[in-house]
Amino acid sequence: MNPDEKEDCECAAPQAQTSPASGADREHEEPDVENPEASRMKRAAAKHLIERYYHQLTEGCGNECCSNPWCASSVGFTRMDNNAAAVKALELYKVNAKLCDPHPSKKGTASTYLESSTHSNSASSDQQVNHKEAHTLRENFKDVSYLTEEKVYEILGMCGEKEDYSPLIRVIGRVFSSAEGLVQSFRRSKPHTKEELKSLQGKDEDKDEDEKEAAACSATAMEEDSPSSSTRPGEGSSGDNDVQKLAPDEVSVDIEAVRRVYERLLSNEKIEAAFLNALVYLSPNVECDLTYHNVYSRDPNYLNLFVIVMENSNLHSPEYLEIALPQFCKAMSKLPLAAQAKLARLWSHYSAEQIRRMMETFQQLITYKVISNEFNSRNLVNDDDAVVASTKCLKIVYYANVLGGDLDVEHNEDEDDEPIPESSELTLQELLGEERRNKKGPRVDPLETELGVRTNDCRRPLIPFEEFINEPLNEVLEMDKDYTFFKVETENKFSFMTCPFILNAVTKNLGLYYDNRIRMYSERRITVLYSLVQGQQLNPYLRLKVRRDHIIDDALVRLEMIAMENPADLKKQLYVEFEGEQGVDEGGVSKEFFQLVVEEIFNPDIGMFTYDEYTKLFWFNPSSFENEGQYTLIGIVLGLAIYNNCILDVHFPMVVYRKLMGKKGTFRDLADANPVLNQSLKELLEYEGSVEEDMMITFQISHNDLFGNPLMYDLRENGDKIPVTNDNRREFVAQYSDYILNKSVEKQFKAFRRGFHMVTNESPLKYLFRPEEIELLICGSRNLDFLALEETTEYDGGYNRDSRIIK
Repeated sequence: MNPDEKEDCECAAPQAQTSPASGADREHEEPDVENPEASRMKRAAAKHLIERYYHQLTEGCGNECCSNPWCASSVGFTRMDNNAAAVKALELYKVNAKLCDPHPSKKGTASTYLESSTHSNSASSDQQVNHKEAHTLRENFKDVSYLTEEKVYEILGMCGEKEDYSPLIRVIGRVFSSAEGLVQSFRRSKPHTKEELKSLQGKDEDKDEDEKEAAACSATAMEEDSPSSSTRPGEGSSGDNDVQKLAPDEVSVDIEAVRRVYERLLSNEKIEAAFLNALVYLSPNVECDLTYHNVYSRDPNYLNLFVIVMENSNLHSPEYLEIALPQFCKAMSKLPLAAQAKLARLWSHYSAEQIRRMMETFQQLITYKVISNEFNSRNLVNDDDAVVASTKCLKIVYYANVLGGDLDVEHNEDEDDEPIPESSELTLQELLGEERRNKKGPRVDPLETELGVRTNDCRRPLIPFEEFINEPLNEVLEMDKDYTFFKVETENKFSFMTCPFILNAVTKNLGLYYDNRIRMYSERRITVLYSLVQGQQLNPYLRLKVRRDHIIDDALVRLEMIAMENPADLKKQLYVEFEGEQGVDEGGVSKEFFQLVVEEIFNPDIGMFTYDEYTKLFWFNPSSFENEGQYTLIGIVLGLAIYNNCILDVHFPMVVYRKLMGKKGTFRDLADANPVLNQSLKELLEYEGSVEEDMMITFQISHNDLFGNPLMYDLRENGDKIPVTNDNRREFVAQYSDYILNKSVEKQFKAFRRGFHMVTNESPLKYLFRPEEIELLICGSRNLDFLALEETTEYDGGYNRDSRIIK
């Protein structure tokens, strides 16, 4: 029995009509005969008490510290639906159970139902009239199964006149706690199609068109009035057609109308609690629908539910963080991949402020759960359902942030013409059950594939990527366990490495370190087994024996032989030995080796790289006499440095790291790589006069070779005869930038990238890191905090921070 039916039954109780005479003769009646007026008052008092019990069970008293077990505000209370609450209210009335006094925050909300049951006889007739009006008001809206903006304003206006918002609270509770009702709510008005507009212009077909339009409206109304039409496959064909007409980034809900409604209602404290209670009741049912009933595939409009709830600007408030928001995140994380992609496309059209609001909502939940729990190696944060679910929801917002930013999906580097050679030990690995999982390259996020966009395609997101990093989560994350879950890929265990946007560079570097070390141990084990089976000499390490005065020749020759014979050896742990010197390489010798190699290779006198004194950056020398093999070996050296956790003193412009991640250089990258040229081209684009007459430049450019001799290059065929004008200057700038950053160094960079991928091709490097983070891995941060260094330094040998030598 729902509350409306309960009220109907109680209101239908026969009430005696009192005549004027009966009041006058009251004193002559028998003492044991009950007065009809007293009987009516008793029934009214009983009705008020039952209503108080009902609202105490459904809405609570508002006191967070309430100890009444039959109050919705108490901590251990189990939520119940409206029918169960109505039955329980009758039971509590019969046993005279405890009733809570309304908390100050709830007095306004439930004032109608928390009135005293003992009123003066002089006011009884006025209360009866008010009660009838309130009952009539509730009766008018008890059949509302879905909401529109106009309906909300209508109910709100009538409630405001009566100063009784309980009917609106009931309607919100009924609609926002029902998936079917919420899916049907706030639908966009359907515009006329082109065919309908043409038909409306025909004078002879006016009558027929009116009939068709009326029939269409009738069908639409029947579909919307049916609460189950949105979840039954095969029904509501007109709804299916509407879904087919929607673009991939559109939904049938009127988002602007939802925002206006929230703005009106959330400003009223009496109504706000209704959304919270409804969400608590709604979320488990939605999670069940998505998990077991595959409801989205039958009705894509089911996504409207999540769009409407996420427009609530109070989701991040403390009241939601305990129960409502975690449950909703669990439901949202069950959305199928296609639904997640559609949400990301839809939200990508939102403003930066709206994206930030949703991001902060999920971030606040993650931080709240992390801080309020003690996570450690025994109690992993990976096992917290609320943190995991909110992280999955945050991923949707993250990709919306990427899609809504400044995308460059066109300028991609070509794949290597020759595949990287496989290890000669592959057959043995297959024999031993050690076949590599990532033969086809690094892992790719499924949502990224569904959307057809990569993080590296975004030049500038709506909000900075750094805002998605959650530092409290990084502090409690057990990275060794998380990496294990990442490699095993089971459905039961979640790895935060699958959502690298939430991890900082230090945490991701630790995950990469585990991956590299485990791969080294795997190669070492395979080598031992290989030596036992084949009888070959045991060589579990990548050993380099070099002479200090011939370090480049010795190292590069040895690495070239390994790269040609068995590239898998490059993934073994590096062990460097300087000829004629005693010492065991525990990491320090390797770091010294890399330092010496970098100093020699990047010496401008060798001619492989050029050095810009202004930017302090290296760039590939397009006129170098070195063959491609030398650049391949340099790529191997950089890959080995990352693989063996060594930092190099070498600085490239950011475009090099973007190119390593698969993106070509464009005009925007010139600001970092060649700021002087970038400024010249920028002035060309902004020049307001006649470019052709004033500048007299053509599509032929010149640059100097290794010896300073000028070399000419045509950006277009017969470029020396094609003048640059105001119309084609953008094309000139784009082709000029493409030549400097891509075409002029194409052979050198491809060889360099090939060597780098020989070491990192099976690593999660590209999956975890963005280009700016790759730079941090290779050469560390350019900004050094010496104050932090001084504060964390430990002194020994009689020294302290005030010692003269230390200063």
